[in-house]
Amino acid sequence: TDRLMFNVPTRDDRLPNKAEVLALRVPHAPGETLAIAADFLASRPVYQGQIGALRFVVLTDGSGANRVYETVGVAFVGWDQMATARDDVGGNWTVGEAALTSTTGKALKRLPAHRAFWFGWHAAFPATRLVK
Repeated sequence: TDRLMFNVPTRDDRLPNKAEVLALRVPHAPGETLAIAADFLASRPVYQGQIGALRFVVLTDGSGANRVYETVGVAFVGWDQMATARDDVGGNWTVGEAALTSTTGKALKRLPAHRAFWFGWHAAFPATRLVK
């Protein structure tokens, strides 16, 4: 059910209350928050976005788990949803817990993110930008 068991200060009907979102806040953009609908990411295993001036990529595997990495000018076009991501110039990157690492040794650090219910994230951060 989409009913809530307790009151929240505000609601936003852009998503159902209990829709899951991938929530991001980064030190590089302290005044900005971002929520990306989990259903949106499930249909896009590679999603590139931006929060503040920070560009990132979200890699979503077949189970729906997400990892977010800083891209620093690298554009990703695919990944095997297990261990290897591919950039737009044909380079391969190993998907790790702390970083994406290229075959040349370049590393792109993982960014903090977590899953939340839309109603809870929006209640805490009503000015959040939503990607759906």
